[in-house]
Amino acid sequence: MRVHIQELQEGCILSEDVFSMTNRPIISQKTVLTKDLLDILKVFLIEEAVVEKTLVNGLPFIPAEVIEDVQSTQETKVNDSSFLDTFLISVLSYKKEFLAWQSGLPIDIAKIRNIMIPLIDKMERNPSGIFSLHHLSTNEDYMFQHSVAVGIISAFIGKKLNYNKGEVVQLALGGCLADAGMAKINPVILQKNTSLSSEEFEDIKRHSTISFKMVQNISLLRESTKIGIFQHHERLDGTGYPFGELSSKINQTGKVIAVADAFHAMTSQRLYRRKQSPFKVLEMLIQDSFGKYDIQSIQALGSGIMTFSIGSRVKLSDGQNAEILFIEDKSPTRPLVKIEGTGEIIHLEKNRQLFIDEVLK
Repeated sequence: MRVHIQELQEGCILSEDVFSMTNRPIISQKTVLTKDLLDILKVFLIEEAVVEKTLVNGLPFIPAEVIEDVQSTQETKVNDSSFLDTFLISVLSYKKEFLAWQSGLPIDIAKIRNIMIPLIDKMERNPSGIFSLHHLSTNEDYMFQHSVAVGIISAFIGKKLNYNKGEVVQLALGGCLADAGMAKINPVILQKNTSLSSEEFEDIKRHSTISFKMVQNISLLRESTKIGIFQHHERLDGTGYPFGELSSKINQTGKVIAVADAFHAMTSQRLYRRKQSPFKVLEMLIQDSFGKYDIQSIQALGSGIMTFSIGSRVKLSDGQNAEILFIEDKSPTRPLVKIEGTGEIIHLEKNRQLFIDEVLK
């Protein structure tokens, strides 16, 4: 919906780019507005903006006045908005469950299913939505956003690996509950905004074992899912935890959740690290972390980029917008693109200094 700038508040999510007197936007679509960004809009004398109807905390945004209830005629945008809205509402519901676990209540698996099933349905209709989740990460609610994101990304990978519906649902539940044990970790450590001491990090590492104990008696979770929760921080080369298992002893669910967990963590804004492009992170997982993560799961995640068909508009790491001309199966993150304005054709596979920052629709 289009609203006056004075109606905006922290946590609003831009639906469209905001332009001033330049060809490039001063703030890009899907950006979560902060106090500093609101000040920038005022400095540039921006009078109105188009934002989502849901705040980043999952609550509805209800301005006093709406200039226009913008309805996109592009089905992809409608689906994208619906997916992100569903995700934010799911995060809010998960946060309530997490706080209940902190108070000593057991996991209610029916409620976790009710959180994840609608999101799976939205993901199946609009799989590219998972490549927009990194825009929504906030320091305050990262832990809750991360759990729901890992669940839906795990389900996405399972779908790409041709798992049946039941197996996809199990992956979603397993990914979502992998960090449930964090509810039993000292909240002071969880809320710390500086580097953890070695003792604090060892305490954090207990969470996968605690998560397993919290789910071990839930009959609706398969044993493979429970083991996957336990093993989601193991690495194929034996450098993970809790036992430093090698590839042959890590079950497939654990391998899938590990990739989903790393992918979302690396693309999210954190106190100690800026968010990175999903496309750049996929390359890093393949190249820099070779031997640590399941390559089939990484390739399945990467194949989702192929849903961005020829003709899709993208933003490159240097700020230029471009159109995808051709995508190669062997390097889906580095297609042949044509720069808007100049018409220059660039093969990203041969120009390694550039990469896709995001898809513009």
